[in-house]
Amino acid sequence: MCTSILQIANDGTHVFSRTMDWNSLQAGPVFVPREYRWRTDYNDRSFQNKYGILGTGRKKQFEFDISDGINECGLSVQKLTFSHGAKLNQKLDTGNVGLAPFELPFYLLGKYKSIKEIITDIANIQLMSGENAVRTYENPHLHYAITDRSGQLLILETDQNPMKMIVNNYGVVTNAADFEKQAAKLVDYLNIRSDLTAQRQVPQRISNGSFAGKKVPSSSYTPTGRFLRAVYYRERTDIPENEAENFVSSWHILNSVVVPKSKKYQANYTVYRTAFCLETRRYFFESYNSLLPIEISLSDEMLLRKEAKIYEVNDSLALK
Repeated sequence: MCTSILQIANDGTHVFSRTMDWNSLQAGPVFVPREYRWRTDYNDRSFQNKYGILGTGRKKQFEFDISDGINECGLSVQKLTFSHGAKLNQKLDTGNVGLAPFELPFYLLGKYKSIKEIITDIANIQLMSGENAVRTYENPHLHYAITDRSGQLLILETDQNPMKMIVNNYGVVTNAADFEKQAAKLVDYLNIRSDLTAQRQVPQRISNGSFAGKKVPSSSYTPTGRFLRAVYYRERTDIPENEAENFVSSWHILNSVVVPKSKKYQANYTVYRTAFCLETRRYFFESYNSLLPIEISLSDEMLLRKEAKIYEVNDSLALK
């Protein structure tokens, strides 16, 4: 589970927000400096990041596990579960980079400044199963949502090798293994504009604005239910004028897909949610119990720091 949303304000600012739906809070805000050296769990290969990163994650023995983040260039990557769609590699091809699935966001954010750069290299990156890794790991089924200041949104799917890249002009990503089939269901709820697939970035509106005779999405928390609801409310919500309004609007749209804690019926709930502005590199993080977002900025001053930082999270009610 998880839902990602990209929204664009009238002043051109992009806010990339998401819910993280899991069975417990295992990550929090982290900063990783430029030139950070780390080693993969798959084959212990060493890398040195080029760019500073701010995001949500946790420190592992030789690296950071980043669930969502932004780098100093405005590139943002989020990982989401993939409904058993991942097909991991058993053998690494000569000359390629082999990574554990959870390592990909950290690798991309540390090395690349844009989607364009990622596209040129993606065929040389393989996600590896953990059975024969130097430090063994489970094989999570993940896919990835990637955006930058161009306003393009890609889904990087792991059901083939090389990984498949899907241009997503709907502005929302969830967990379904067949994105095209999921998106096709939108015709019951929106009159989709005829030129949508030709757009080079996610548009502010994907429909002609008429909802007459259309269904209203259900309250289902399935991947498709959340996708339909997030797209629908993104479409009907007023277009924000600026960055501040964009953060507020994105947070309220996320309200429609936040999964409440209900352990009797399902293990996962929205353990946190985040939002990143790609232009200013402002970041908001809110855990399930706090009801008060933490704000951090990946400032030029922060980028001069040489040491990583893990921010303390108090996952309890805090109203001021």
